[in-house]
Amino acid sequence: MTTTSSQSVLLATSESSLPRQPKRAEPPVSSGVIGMLLFMVTEVMFFGALISAYLVIRAGLDEWPPWGQPRLPIETTAINTLVLLVSGFLMSYSRNLFKKKNISEGRKWFGYSILLGTFFFISQGYEWAQLIKFGLTVSSSVYGGLFYLIIGAHGFHVIGTLAFLIYAWNRLGAPVNPITSEEIFPVQLLWYFVVCVWPVLYVLVYLD
Repeated sequence: MTTTSSQSVLLATSESSLPRQPKRAEPPVSSGVIGMLLFMVTEVMFFGALISAYLVIRAGLDEWPPWGQPRLPIETTAINTLVLLVSGFLMSYSRNLFKKKNISEGRKWFGYSILLGTFFFISQGYEWAQLIKFGLTVSSSVYGGLFYLIIGAHGFHVIGTLAFLIYAWNRLGAPVNPITSEEIFPVQLLWYFVVCVWPVLYVLVYLD
């Protein structure tokens, strides 16, 4: 009886003397978010270079826009700009719902944001078709070349980001191995960038 008690005391002592392994702290920012932020920095430099080239070339010409080129649809694009800004707002709203673990409601507003972004892209595409019809092409003038280079670069970012967002929206509702709201946050950040850079381009290219 004494031997058994001694063994129990020894086991208890040895267990209590074992050092506890500290829990690994979760990083405050995920690697996906860090990677996206770094990518966005390069995108800021890219658009900064385009804008700088645009300003330099425009300053060197006496007439801007050049005579004989169709004028840009300022009013229609203003509406499209508002649509894109609302899309960014809804994306932020869906993010807040995801933080509150309201995945189904967040997914719904996430989808509305995608729909508005798609409307913006289709409307801008129609605008391009009309401008080409009226003679504004890449080769028609420096004005046309710069327009399609700058606005086309943004359009490329819009369609690429929308593709990722649609994929994420489908995965959010997947019955097997669905994507988490944290995993889609990096692409949401990219959409914020796409939304925020557009008003700058609109004022620079359309209202000048």
